[in-house]
Amino acid sequence: MEKRLLLALHRRPVGRPPFWFMRQAGRYLPEYQRLRRQEPDFLRFCYTPELALEATLQPLRRFQPDAAILFSDILVVADALGRNVRFVEGQGPVLDPLTGRADIEPLTAEPVETFLAPVYKAVTRIAAALPADVALIGFAGAPWTMALYMIEGKGGTDGGRARTLAYADPEGFAALIAVLVEATVRHLSAQIRHGAEVVQLFDSWAGLLAAEEFRRWVIAPTAEIVRRLRQQHPGIPIIGFPRGAGLLYGEYIRATGVDAVGLDAAVPLEQAAVLQRVCAVQGNLDNILLKVGGPAMDRAIVRLVEVLGGGPFVFNLGHGILPDTPCEHVARIAERLRAFAAA
Repeated sequence: MEKRLLLALHRRPVGRPPFWFMRQAGRYLPEYQRLRRQEPDFLRFCYTPELALEATLQPLRRFQPDAAILFSDILVVADALGRNVRFVEGQGPVLDPLTGRADIEPLTAEPVETFLAPVYKAVTRIAAALPADVALIGFAGAPWTMALYMIEGKGGTDGGRARTLAYADPEGFAALIAVLVEATVRHLSAQIRHGAEVVQLFDSWAGLLAAEEFRRWVIAPTAEIVRRLRQQHPGIPIIGFPRGAGLLYGEYIRATGVDAVGLDAAVPLEQAAVLQRVCAVQGNLDNILLKVGGPAMDRAIVRLVEVLGGGPFVFNLGHGILPDTPCEHVARIAERLRAFAAA
């Protein structure tokens, strides 16, 4: 059976747009909240294959999307690099921040595959458990976004410390990016070997960079990751998600060679349609609109499918599902998209 997501990413015709949701597993699901009580430590949860398997499968049972995405976190790579990652209730991820070359020079990607073996065990189990028509997505944080977390010591900032280091010591910053490129290739390649059929690079903080820095720290490392993955795993689709790229989305697509690009909610549909001539596009319903639901959400769904559904398109959000999103709203999207297939 040909999987709808893979057809779309390979730019082949599909009867309706495939769909999945960033953060489709997680806190908005009551069954996930119950599961988390078995292991309150988030990283230990991610490193327990049977829990990661169950968390990955929960949204499939409710909504029957066209893809499952591994339940994990981009910061497991930073953890594998020895950066003492922990998740604090009410704060999110907290890391011991890198302060300069003395912290960067000892970093090596060598431990990644051994350290993250429990993650790959989960991938194997998930791949074996999926329905025949559901694709498995693996993922990683892109080097710039990973560097930001590792230098800032947390997310949700303006990236000032990371951007300052990149300007003040570009050679030292480049050394960090090189380690992260190597670690990312190893991490994604291992996921593919264990059953991932698609991989996505999350560059959640790409929009913080000025244009030239975007080219150097977002586009160039992503292009190298794509090149190396294509050598090792030809035919595996790669989705790039440089959130906030704005006018640089087109350049990002052309220069990196990704098979599909995830679009944030600020990208106008007219721009998305232009980008769709170059590669598959994914997105970009506003996650706030998903939380609100109602007629406005219904109209936005119809508009997205009208404008983008005739080409290579994966229905998704412009960012992840918010924790206070009603499950019924997610179910409504699934219902509406299946209705397009039946029409």
